[in-house]
Amino acid sequence: MINRISNCSRHTKSLIMVAADMVFLPISFWLALGVRLDVWHFPVSTIAWWVYLLPVPISLPIFLKMGLYRSVVRYIEERAILTMLQAVSLSVVLFSAAVFFLNVNAIPRGALLDFLLLAGFYICASRFFSRYLLRVRLIDNKQKSNVVIYGAGSAGLQLASALRTGREYQPVGFVDDDSALQGLMLAGLKVFEPAELPELISSRKVEQVLLALPSASRSRRVEIVNKLEPLKVEVKEVPGMAELVNGAVTVSDIREVGVDELLGRDSVPPDQMLLAANNCGKVVMVTGAGGSIGSELCRQVLACQPACLVLYELSEFALYSIERELAVLIRKSHQTINLIPVLGSVRDGNRLTAIMRRYAVQTVYHAAAYKHVPLVEFNVTEGVLNNTFGTLAAAEAAVVAGVETFVLISTDKAVRPTNVMGATKRMAELVLQSFALDPSCNTRFCMVRFGNVLGSSGSVVPLFRRQIAAGGPVTVTHPEIIRYFMTIPEASQLVIQAGAMGGNGEVFVLDMGKPVKILDLARRMIHLSGCSVRDEQQPDGDIAIKFTGLRPGEKLYEELLIGDAVAGTQHPRILKAQEYALTKTELEPVLQKLNQACCDNDCATIIDILCKNVHGFKPENELRDHLAVA
Repeated sequence: MINRISNCSRHTKSLIMVAADMVFLPISFWLALGVRLDVWHFPVSTIAWWVYLLPVPISLPIFLKMGLYRSVVRYIEERAILTMLQAVSLSVVLFSAAVFFLNVNAIPRGALLDFLLLAGFYICASRFFSRYLLRVRLIDNKQKSNVVIYGAGSAGLQLASALRTGREYQPVGFVDDDSALQGLMLAGLKVFEPAELPELISSRKVEQVLLALPSASRSRRVEIVNKLEPLKVEVKEVPGMAELVNGAVTVSDIREVGVDELLGRDSVPPDQMLLAANNCGKVVMVTGAGGSIGSELCRQVLACQPACLVLYELSEFALYSIERELAVLIRKSHQTINLIPVLGSVRDGNRLTAIMRRYAVQTVYHAAAYKHVPLVEFNVTEGVLNNTFGTLAAAEAAVVAGVETFVLISTDKAVRPTNVMGATKRMAELVLQSFALDPSCNTRFCMVRFGNVLGSSGSVVPLFRRQIAAGGPVTVTHPEIIRYFMTIPEASQLVIQAGAMGGNGEVFVLDMGKPVKILDLARRMIHLSGCSVRDEQQPDGDIAIKFTGLRPGEKLYEELLIGDAVAGTQHPRILKAQEYALTKTELEPVLQKLNQACCDNDCATIIDILCKNVHGFKPENELRDHLAVA
């Protein structure tokens, strides 16, 4: 019966409510008379039968006007009680007036008060009892997962209300750090202390902890996640208030713990003046605009309100995606930024020059590169052409077009590289340094070197998440491998800020603290997914970690500096390195030989040239390129 009513149309459900009110309003009036007169037969001899029906034509128009038949019962909230009582009170007042003018004197005044109470109780109880049936009897046929909401503020209360209407989660309590809230009942749920969480998880068989702390600082969220990790319960979070400003929290807003919290450390605070220096009111160009770093650079630059943003990208779909996304952001912020999507390769110097001249580009962020280490190992020529000669073409175009600032996005793999990708990026740095040493060059060149980016397409984080969702195993190349990590917004902000600092031909690096052990990151992600690690100490665990061996060109430890000549900058977490460089006169013959070797697909010569000119480059003995002769 309940299933049948639930599947009816909205109009039919409204008619059912109207019919129920037409029956129970006269019954409520009869009960009111019975309570007052202690006479329980129908009709009372002193009162005409039509008086019992009089509440119906009086009440229904009022109920309709006040929206009692427009509300969706399954999602009705407690605050609707006030509207219901107002509607009932108004209808009883009008009924009393009608009884008075119709001279029905047999009705005691006390019966009218009883009618008000009974009708109000019926209207409210009928709606909320129907909600209970629809939620508990119908929806809860499928077992819900018990969850605890961390945060008893407005976001937590909205989330609890949203979860109760869904089919997946059943909130069993709140946890909050505020001692004033602990022990209270909010929205029918008790607020517990954080220390009580382990016992609550065990006793109520809690499967997930949902973080409803949209206004909490990132450092506070990291601290909470660190405390939850040993509990081996799945942890998810609700977005920040900026994302919720136009609507209430819903189940679809719940997402996995962000890479910020996985990293387990606080972010580098940006200097707003540095962010705006090369972008605000200027024409900015981002190469590789559709990539992980390039697209975030575009978002950060857009927030600085440039006059024009040129998106330069080789991939048609990537360019289409980022252009659509940024166009929506511009419309929502009511800005007048000119957005220019351009298809093109960074190896096409003529096109780069023409585009930079056409739009009078002032700042270039060069993010276009092949960054996947194993792929470049098997495609040596393409790696050199794109990473080294693509940077050369972009730099030459910037000089010809009169660009003010050119910033190269480099990598820690350029430091004493063991792979071709790192060597090609170091050669790209040498190219820019040679331009910086040229006194006739008016464009300022700088490089920004940083470690691995969490959450990018090639990051271990999305890979680990897919593997955990599939039940494992989680693959780690080596138990001792470590990496410097940062988030995509951090990396992008660093690039922009470093580009605004003085000097020419400098390499900027981020003081990123201690490197992260990949094995520890894998264990942390498994625990925060509510699973345990299966190993020798815990053979009955949920997910195993499998060691696959180092990939081609991969090394255990990454470095950020080649030499020891490092100095601080105006930003407390950005360092400046002075490293060896080659002049244009020294570098040009090297680039000519390297270009000829690429034209000939002579991988052995390419490797030899890189070894001679990239300090510390120690490739594996075996050539892995597809066209290399065995």
